Amino acid sequence: MGYKYAVVGAGRQGIAAAYDLGKFGDADEILLLDIDEGLARRAAEGLNALLERKVARGIGADAGDIGRLRTILKGVKAFIGGVHFPFNPALTDLAIEIKANMCDFGGNTGVVRAQLERDADARRAGVTIVPDCGMGPGLNVSLATYVMSLLDRPREVLIWDGGLPQNPEPPWNYAMTFNIGGLTNEYYGHAYFLRRGKITEVPCFEGYEVLDFPPPLGTLEAFVTSGGLSTAPWTFEGRLERLENKTLRYPGHWAQLTAFADLGLLETEPIAVDGKMVVPRDVFHALFEPQIFKPEVRDVCVMRVKGIGKKNGRETEAVVELIDYYDPATGFTAMQRLTGWHASIIAILAARGKVQPGVVSVELAVPGKTIVEEARRRGLDIKESLTPLP
Repeated sequence: MGYKYAVVGAGRQGIAAAYDLGKFGDADEILLLDIDEGLARRAAEGLNALLERKVARGIGADAGDIGRLRTILKGVKAFIGGVHFPFNPALTDLAIEIKANMCDFGGNTGVVRAQLERDADARRAGVTIVPDCGMGPGLNVSLATYVMSLLDRPREVLIWDGGLPQNPEPPWNYAMTFNIGGLTNEYYGHAYFLRRGKITEVPCFEGYEVLDFPPPLGTLEAFVTSGGLSTAPWTFEGRLERLENKTLRYPGHWAQLTAFADLGLLETEPIAVDGKMVVPRDVFHALFEPQIFKPEVRDVCVMRVKGIGKKNGRETEAVVELIDYYDPATGFTAMQRLTGWHASIIAILAARGKVQPGVVSVELAVPGKTIVEEARRRGLDIKESLTPLP
């Protein structure tokens, strides 16, 4: 007997997650919900064709209409929240109420911390809720815990990750593979790292550096963006001396976006323009999104995690690297695969009772080794190395 799953939000990442639930999750039925009923139905039809069986069903539903969601989701074993992060607290409450396991794509550490406060209620209900799944935060943090497991005494963990077009076009050399609001959310505010063992607030766009990757990627630039580590700095405070995460882009992106940020175009407080109140970020979205949006993106996602610590009494460097490309067989972007599949892996494990009950942070929910094993089973090429240091 299989499971009944649901995905709330039939966007790109949600569709990829639903596909994985159907392929690897022993799914008897998958409900795809979206405010756009036509989109949900088309997505379900596409999934059924890919999976070569009728398992998905598209339903029109507004993520803000909890009453309707309660009716639709009753009886599902696990569901994935694939909508904008402000909906996630209410979805968490609903999961506890209907006793369904849940994970979501997160996007805001403050919201995640609020969800974690429902831990006792989720444990009493006997359900597992894991916020902040996806590529980053999510898979990057899971790979960080895997790197830590390769060392006897990890001391530092550094993460670099990013989603890029395979064929960058000037002037932006970037193509959007997820919601524009999620992109600007990452570029605004502060990140939280561990430095000298303590939680440290670091502004976005700081820490610029360049790194080399295998051809055809070559040299990429890296800089600080917000939210990439989720709650991991608080979890590993006292265990790690240093924990940092930076976003990877093609050269030139940092200078462009820093200029926009310095100009104030990422601000959310309205300003007066010719007697009218205008939100700068709304203007930026309206101008920038058409420049970087493409109906089809052949992308590449890059993730490198480096750990330094003791192994067999010797100072050692552990490196895990994942480079994934758009898949023409399914039509899924690398971003869809890494984001959607990390969430679906955790949802499947929760449905099978292999994740502890409660609201569990992504770094503690599933061992990194298990995530790596499941990712490799899906064909993701994760390389690793251990190198003794002088």
